[in-house]
Amino acid sequence: MSMFIALFVVLVAVAVSELIARLLPRISSTYFNLLFGIILAAWPMTSRYIPEFDNEFFMIVILAPLLFFEGQRTQILQVQQRLKQIIGTAGILAIISAVVITMILPNLFNMTFPLALIMVAISTPTDATALESVIGGRAFPRSSHEQLTLESLFNDATGLVLLQAGIIWWQTGHFNFLQNAGTLLYAAGGGALIGFMIALLFMVIRQWLLRTSINAIYAQNLVYLLTPIIIYILAEAIGVSGIIAVVIAGLVNNSEANRSRFSSPRQMHLGLNLVNFLTSILNGMVFVILGLNLELIFTSQYFIHNNNWQWLMIGVTVYLGLLVCRLLYAKYKVGDHSWRSAGLFSLGGVHATVTLAMTFSLRGTLATNLYNQVILVEVVVIILSMVTATVVFNLKLPVDFDARNRPSRQREIRDEMVKSEIERVKKMDLDSAVRALVMYDLQDQIRSNTLRSFFKQWHGVSQHQEKINVLQSVDQRRALMHAFNEERRYLHSLALTHQIPSDEIYDLYSEVLLAESLVLDSKSRLI
Repeated sequence: MSMFIALFVVLVAVAVSELIARLLPRISSTYFNLLFGIILAAWPMTSRYIPEFDNEFFMIVILAPLLFFEGQRTQILQVQQRLKQIIGTAGILAIISAVVITMILPNLFNMTFPLALIMVAISTPTDATALESVIGGRAFPRSSHEQLTLESLFNDATGLVLLQAGIIWWQTGHFNFLQNAGTLLYAAGGGALIGFMIALLFMVIRQWLLRTSINAIYAQNLVYLLTPIIIYILAEAIGVSGIIAVVIAGLVNNSEANRSRFSSPRQMHLGLNLVNFLTSILNGMVFVILGLNLELIFTSQYFIHNNNWQWLMIGVTVYLGLLVCRLLYAKYKVGDHSWRSAGLFSLGGVHATVTLAMTFSLRGTLATNLYNQVILVEVVVIILSMVTATVVFNLKLPVDFDARNRPSRQREIRDEMVKSEIERVKKMDLDSAVRALVMYDLQDQIRSNTLRSFFKQWHGVSQHQEKINVLQSVDQRRALMHAFNEERRYLHSLALTHQIPSDEIYDLYSEVLLAESLVLDSKSRLI
C-alpha cells in the first residue's frame, strides 16, 4: 500500500508541475518537476509516504520503457549510417574521458583510483530527455541534436561496464584491462543480440496475429507495453546489457511499425497514443524522483556535518573534465570540426536519468560516508550539466521563432477555417435544434464556447436527449461530416500555396480527421 501511495503522490506531482509549466512556457517543465519533487520530500504531509529509492524498480519500470520508446523513434537505417560515429561517441569518447579523469582525480583529492573510476563511470551516460529540457525553444543544429540523441541511446552500456570495472577494482584491488574490455564487448554485443532476437520473435507473433481472426487489439498493446520490461529482465538475467537490449528492440519496432501501420489502424493509433502518454509521464517521474532524492540528500546528516565541501570541488572537476574531453573529441571527430559545433556537442552531453540510477545502485557496495560523497558528487554533475547548458544555450543560440510562433499561426488558421464553416451551417436546411448542436460542436474546435454554454449543453444532453430523435442525429452527423470535409479542402488549398510549413498544415489536418473519427467510428461515436 505504501508503494501505491508513493506512486500516486509522484504522479500527482507530475500532473500539477506540467500544468504550471504551461503558465510559464519559457521555462522547461523539467525544472518544475524537480521543484515539486523537492517540495514533496520537504513537506511533512507527503514526505512520510516517500519510500527509499529502489534502483531495480527505477531501471525496470521507468528507464527501460523510456529507452525502448526512444529507440522506436529512431530509424535503424539512421543508426547504420552513423554506426562509426556512435561507436566513437558512445564508446571511445566515454572510455577516454573515464581514463583521463580517473588519472586526474587522485592527484587533486584524497581518493583512490577505483573510487575515482566509480565516480567518473556514473557521470559518463548522457540523457536525450534532459537535453530537450535545456534547449528550451532555441534553434539547435539538427545534426548535432541527432548525434547527441544517438550517443545517449548507447553510452549507458559503456558507463555501466565502467562502473562494474570500478567496483571490481575497489573490492579486489586489481584492475584487469583485457577482462574489462571483454566484459564491455560481451555486455554490449550480447545485449544487442538478445534485444534483436526477442524483438524479432515478438514481431513475428504480432504480425501473425494481425493476419488472423484471433487478433485482440488491447491484448496486443498490453504485450507491447510489457516488451521492454520483459527484454530488460531477460537480458540482465543472462549477464548482458539490458539497456542496449531495449534500445535495439525499439529500433526493430520502428521498422515494423513503418511497414504494418495500416494492418490495424485502431491498434496502431492506440499504441502510439499510449507511447506518447507514457513517455511524457515517465519523463516527468524521472525528474520528480530526482527532486525527491535531492531534498533527502541535502538534509542528510552527512551533508549537514560535512564542512570541507570536497564533494563540491570533486563534482565540479568531474564535470569540467568531461566537458573538456567532449570539446576536444568533437573538435576533431564530430560534425564540421568547428569550435562552435564542438562547444554545442560538449554542452549537450547533459546528465540525468541513468546517472541517477547508477548512483543509487551503489547502496550497500560502498561504506556509508563514501556512498554519500558519491551521491553529492553526482548531484553536482547533474545540476551543473543542466544549468550550464540552459544558460549558455539561452545566451548563444538564436530563438526558434518558427516554433515559438507556430501555436499562434495555427490558431489563426483554425479560427478562419471553422468560422467559415459555421457560416455555411447557418445556411443549411437543418432542424433548429440540430443546427444549434452542430454549431456548438464546430465552435468547440476553436474553444470559443463559454463555460456557461457548456453547462447549458451538458444539461440539455443529460435531461432532454429525447428531443433529438434518430433522424435528427443522422442529420447532425451528416452536417458535421460535410463541415469537416470542407475544412480539409480549405487546408489542402493552403498547402498548395506553400505559404505555410507543411507540417503545420498536417497537424491541423490530423485534428480534423480525429474529430471526424469521433463522428464516424462506431467504436468512438457519441451521436
